[in-house]
Amino acid sequence: MSRKQQLHRPGPQPGPPGDDTGCSILHVDMDAFFVSVELLDRPDLRGHPVVVGGLGGRGVVSAASYEAREYGVHSAMPMSRARRLCPRAVVLPPRHERYTAVSRAVFEIFRSMTPQVEPLSVDEAFLDVAGARKLYGRPAEIARLIREKVFEQQGVTCSVGVAPTKFVAKLASTRCKPDGLLVVPADGVEEFLHALPVAALWGVGERTEQQLNRLGLRTVGRLAQVPLTTLQRELGNALGSHLHELAWGRDPRPVVPESVDKSIGAEETFDTDIDDPDEIRRELLRLAERVGARLRAGGHAGRTVSVKLRDGDFKTITRARTLREPTDLARVIYVTACELYEASGWDRVRLRLVGVRVENLTSADDVPRQLALDEPETGWREAERVIDQVTSRFGRGAVRPAALVRRGPGRPAGRDGRDSGDGRG
Repeated sequence: MSRKQQLHRPGPQPGPPGDDTGCSILHVDMDAFFVSVELLDRPDLRGHPVVVGGLGGRGVVSAASYEAREYGVHSAMPMSRARRLCPRAVVLPPRHERYTAVSRAVFEIFRSMTPQVEPLSVDEAFLDVAGARKLYGRPAEIARLIREKVFEQQGVTCSVGVAPTKFVAKLASTRCKPDGLLVVPADGVEEFLHALPVAALWGVGERTEQQLNRLGLRTVGRLAQVPLTTLQRELGNALGSHLHELAWGRDPRPVVPESVDKSIGAEETFDTDIDDPDEIRRELLRLAERVGARLRAGGHAGRTVSVKLRDGDFKTITRARTLREPTDLARVIYVTACELYEASGWDRVRLRLVGVRVENLTSADDVPRQLALDEPETGWREAERVIDQVTSRFGRGAVRPAALVRRGPGRPAGRDGRDSGDGRG
């Protein structure tokens, strides 16, 4: 029996025909990635609403199948609300080591087609395929090959946007989900963009959307007709200029390949802007746990922890701190990330994205000797290594990640003195 038959679903279908002249940029986005990987091991759940996330009272949705999304369930939503919206949902604990393994294999497929790969997260990337045309054909054909290889080799699907710029390629992949391919030709960019709502523009959060709507600007096409000086006056020079350029499809950013093991990070974009510090801390915990697991899986430790915060108007700040010793501990990363967040002055700002990153990587082989003088830290490190082993074998639900912060001194607390909690239950 073929792999496709085993998966009980058709493979990727050819995308719609289109002129791909001048379209060397691909945005590849895996479809409901965490859930898709889980369904490889649980094919009996195909067609059912499935949610990946923390199982406890304070758990957060990491990913939702398209069946679950029909009920209004989405990532970063409290699990308690997701269960109310979709009582039939099957909830599975995250297994990030499994997702990382599939992600690495998928990215190897990308790099087999072109070295110009810019990872955005564990499940999406930009590719510049201009140099791959002699070997593999036109950009649309390369996109088709990538989708086919990803499905045949890993059993998961992806959606691909093909366009002249990164911004338009990303919009295209979003609009052909799931399991689709959409080409936006160079001479069709304006037609594609101008029919979209202004919220589709990179940098338009809730507040900016409301401001634009008050001005009578609801579509990108309408915004594009407004003089630049008017947008600058209403929105400020930077944002006004930014949106004016995007409304006409202008985005000069190149694809920038990321150096391997320069840093390890994770970030989350919320569907709805969030200003609740407790929710932000839960997300920081979830991200710190992911980063810590990836550090340990790769044999790394890092000396610098940074936090990335982005508000609804796309203003972004980063804050970083260099530790005395390298760490691969989720607990240390989380505590540091919370301190950076609380000291940022943005602890009451409505955020659309948060990220955690560890830099200045070194071999983890030196870390046990460095931490030997600090017995509590040694205990945490051993505990997290045991958790890695248990979750690798039995899944994330076998050991509750809440143990990372609810035991021992020095745990971050909410402003009312309660534990800030574990975003994944």
